[in-house]
Amino acid sequence: MGKSTLMNHLIGEKIAIMSDRPQTTRNKIMCILNTKEAQIIFLDTPGIHKPHHKLGEFMVRTAESTLKEVDVVLFVVDATETKGAGDEFILQQLEKIHTPVILVVNKIDKLTDKNKLLTIIHSYTSVYNFKAVVPLSALTGEGCGEVVKEITSCLPSGCNLFPEDMITDQPERDLAGELIREKALRMTHDEVPHAIAVQVEEFKNRPNGDVFIRATIFVERDSQKGIIIGAGGKMLKNIGRQAREDIENLLGSKVYLELWVKVRADWRNKDKSLQDFGYRDAR
Repeated sequence: MGKSTLMNHLIGEKIAIMSDRPQTTRNKIMCILNTKEAQIIFLDTPGIHKPHHKLGEFMVRTAESTLKEVDVVLFVVDATETKGAGDEFILQQLEKIHTPVILVVNKIDKLTDKNKLLTIIHSYTSVYNFKAVVPLSALTGEGCGEVVKEITSCLPSGCNLFPEDMITDQPERDLAGELIREKALRMTHDEVPHAIAVQVEEFKNRPNGDVFIRATIFVERDSQKGIIIGAGGKMLKNIGRQAREDIENLLGSKVYLELWVKVRADWRNKDKSLQDFGYRDAR
């Protein structure tokens, strides 16, 4: 869908990790955009989907509970894909709330036939009364200004809730862990990504201004561990190199990143493991 890409573009910083795989976002991430007219607080949530394990159940509860907290909902869909059963399920959930919903049709830069855009829009507007419809490209920024205007029109009057220099509620330690997970997601085979969790064991600022980070990548099977490590450790080295570059950009400091890989069998179905990895219940 590209909702994390959209949020990162609007904020102007890479806060949410991005992947072309579904259910990449696992926790609720708050980001803050200050404009001349408003302070907009975005809550990037996991996508609503049919869960297949306890982690999935947690993710869906997180998303559904957020629908009750906000002043406006952005329903982000892909302009290159037709409406499916998953979209129908989300629309059913939206029918249960009274919050204004803006239909955001992303990836219009990928369309060569603009008539297809009209068809996609009609397939949604014919079954739900949206507050507004905004076609855009989170990648190029086309239409992003319009969605900010539409969001602002739905917000209540009031004072800013956060300092103007604050852009997220996520600690640097957690952001570093997510950037490591992003690189592991991008570089591994289809059977591995959803079984990956990252735990930052140590995050230490050194006297010279450098940062030392020790983190563990958890998977569910020995075969997945082998894929993450790769022949001669090559895959793990590549994950670490790419993650370190992004973390250095985030922190503005030189980073020493030490990565380990461990197996924790069936962790997505174990309450203790979910709590250890920061996926606390959203009930």
